[in-house]
Amino acid sequence: MSYNSYLFSLTLRVISLLIALTLFAFGIALPNTYAIIGGSLLSLMVIYNLYQFVIKRFIEMDDFFESIKYHDFSRWFVEDKGPQDIQKLHKGFNLVNKTIKAIDSERQAQFLYLQKILEMVNIGIIAYNVESGDVLWANDSLLKTLDFPSFKNIRFVEKRRPKIYDELFETYHSNTASATLEMRQETVKVLISDTVFEMEEDSFKLIVLQNIEETLNRNESEAWKKLLSVMTHEIMNSIAPISSLAETLQSDIQKSIENQTTEKLELEDLNAGLNSIKKRSEGLMKFAKTYRSLNKITHVNKTTVKALDLFESINELMKSSLEEKLTTLDFDLKDPNLVLEIDSYLIEQVLINLILNALDATDKVSNPKVIVTASIGTNGKTQLKVTDNGTGIPLEIMDSIFVPFFSTKKTGSGIGLSLSKQIMLLHGGKIQVQSNKSTGTVISLIF
Repeated sequence: MSYNSYLFSLTLRVISLLIALTLFAFGIALPNTYAIIGGSLLSLMVIYNLYQFVIKRFIEMDDFFESIKYHDFSRWFVEDKGPQDIQKLHKGFNLVNKTIKAIDSERQAQFLYLQKILEMVNIGIIAYNVESGDVLWANDSLLKTLDFPSFKNIRFVEKRRPKIYDELFETYHSNTASATLEMRQETVKVLISDTVFEMEEDSFKLIVLQNIEETLNRNESEAWKKLLSVMTHEIMNSIAPISSLAETLQSDIQKSIENQTTEKLELEDLNAGLNSIKKRSEGLMKFAKTYRSLNKITHVNKTTVKALDLFESINELMKSSLEEKLTTLDFDLKDPNLVLEIDSYLIEQVLINLILNALDATDKVSNPKVIVTASIGTNGKTQLKVTDNGTGIPLEIMDSIFVPFFSTKKTGSGIGLSLSKQIMLLHGGKIQVQSNKSTGTVISLIF
């Protein structure tokens, strides 16, 4: 309808121009001065009107496309003034603007919804331009995992933590891979996966980072409890044969007492049976005493304890053990007013176990030394560290040292470090190990 109106108006002006030109030509042919002047003036008027008619519509369209170019969809074109075809054109423009605004609003809502979801998930996500390194988007979980403030370019990470930069941004992970990121005060186990995608003429890389240390600790704790339950069950199953053997021996003795003439008691069999019961009972008693305490540690009773008092107590407890050793034990406390919110009994148990391990590790080195420190890390977390200059922990067994019942000592029970880790988990903290054959071992208790 709008097109027909425009075509009719344009045709009318073209016909008027032809008439004016015909009059002008007729005046020249006669010749007739009035026809020439009238035809020329009429032609100029019609040409001007035709120009205004056409150019006005082009200006309207140019104005509309200019607003589209600069994403100005708030422009409203008047629909009730001017020629009918321009009114129709304005209605079309307004309809386009309204539709684009609706689509844009829906897209913005979807983007905001997706952004909120990605911010809430406990998985770090970052997308950046591969060429420039400019960060397109990064969620809070990633910044928290890396212990970074918000940054706009990945070069920021390269300057602060080169190793983390190489692992995250320089290494390509075709499949999901596990890695250990070295932070300022601790290490974090993560799963990393990444992909590259194209957007217009730029290439972007999307990296997904999942902190799995807490999950591993939680799963290990659950497995630890299940293992204790299984061990208790196995102990009970082992006691059953002892009970059966004792019952048999008692029955034989009773028969011998009642019928001394017919039922003779075989002393050798009795002695052998009793020896079996004794040996098995001693083994089970030792086993039960060793592991019974593990099942009892299910919660902690935290109190406010001065680090100085804790160190003095441990030093007093370790005096007798140090008399037989050449190793020196030092306590380093830069802030004598430092306080800890801990279960002092359990943490003393952990520290004593770690110190004894350190003493064993320094047996065969010159100038053996063990240092216990307490401090507040740069991340604001309280840390206790036991450092030695011993032989270190072999790399091949590093992943097994916290497994219950694993031990490299002939007389070791294999529960010391496992129990220590369990106690730290109950405190809401963690235990970390850094070891080197040439420099020794550092075990950190991070609260």
